[in-house]
Amino acid sequence: MSKPLLLAIPKGRIFEEVAPLFAHVGIMPEPDFFDEKSRKLRFATNQPDIEMIRVRSFDVATFVAFGAADIGICGSDVLMEFDYPEIYAPLDLGIGTCRLSIAAPENLPDAANWRNLSHLRITTKYVHATKTFFERHGVQAECIKLNGAMELAPLLSLSPYIVDLVSTGKTLVANGLRELEVMADISSRLIVNRVAFKTRGARLEKLVDGFKEAVNNK
Repeated sequence: MSKPLLLAIPKGRIFEEVAPLFAHVGIMPEPDFFDEKSRKLRFATNQPDIEMIRVRSFDVATFVAFGAADIGICGSDVLMEFDYPEIYAPLDLGIGTCRLSIAAPENLPDAANWRNLSHLRITTKYVHATKTFFERHGVQAECIKLNGAMELAPLLSLSPYIVDLVSTGKTLVANGLRELEVMADISSRLIVNRVAFKTRGARLEKLVDGFKEAVNNK
């Protein structure tokens, strides 16, 4: 019997949005998956040929790219940041929607005219995506990497600009910042390891088709 397909799912609230898609495809993880106190990271499902792992959102792409997982769900922000050639992303799931944006303090003079500058200091989790974006506009971005609490960077003079995910924008407003420009619209994608798609194509194609049908029937 061949080993089960391994599906990588990000931790957090995203599963609430993806659960109806899994229900349509007919995949139900074991009860421990829904227990926030459980320390398990790998889970059986009601389908004997499919198992799940639950990892940080940034790590989903890494597990899939290196073949540790066959298929997964991650944000398009993660794909932008890592740009793994080993990943095939056949489907936008239309969930987890937000935007990757540039923000700065409300009282920063002429902040919106960043295109006129040759150099900017920016705090972000998305170093590669940020440098690539600003290079396209002829601006050198000096990036300071933080993994969270990005809004503190301007308040504590770490950098005048930040690049971060924005949903409602309330956190920016609460910290005296304003959204200057949307770099990219973000949503969750179904991703597949390219080698696995060749070697285990029939099973993975059936699974991808099931997710496509689920998205179309939402």
